[in-house]
Amino acid sequence: MSIALDLLIDAASRPREALDTLRQGIAAAPRALDAHPGGHDNSVAWLLWHTGREIDVQVADLSGQPERWDGGGFAERTGLGEAGAGIGYGHTPEQARAITVRAAEPLLEYLDAAVGSLLEYLGTLTEADLTAVIDEAWDPPVTRGARLVSIIDDAAKHIGQAAYVLGMPELR
Repeated sequence: MSIALDLLIDAASRPREALDTLRQGIAAAPRALDAHPGGHDNSVAWLLWHTGREIDVQVADLSGQPERWDGGGFAERTGLGEAGAGIGYGHTPEQARAITVRAAEPLLEYLDAAVGSLLEYLGTLTEADLTAVIDEAWDPPVTRGARLVSIIDDAAKHIGQAAYVLGMPELR
């Protein structure tokens, strides 16, 4: 394995490492899961769902493997059904607020499964694979490595946002 791939694997595993902290935060502030601090449309439930979806959809596209959302029965397990089939980019306020759940565990399990898919995919790559152009619609064209960094970066941001909300004293 190369240093670049080792670093991507380390970075990609970080959301999985955050799951225990998120579980503790949700246990301490269960009403925060569907709260909208400051009136923002994206709740903690939305952030966790979107993080899993953005990883799952993009990794499925890159790897050619099926999404975990469908294969793992997460639409049913989360109770999101059709509302959860998208990815969240460009959600209207109403669509974002429709992402509500009865329990956090199915969302956390989905996020864990999506990260698992990402880690499995990374394990199939070589350093040369990272430089392959996969999207010429951008200037400059997007390489596989740049897309993977983008996926990991987006996940890290949203996990951090969820943790921040869960730590708000007024939601405990």
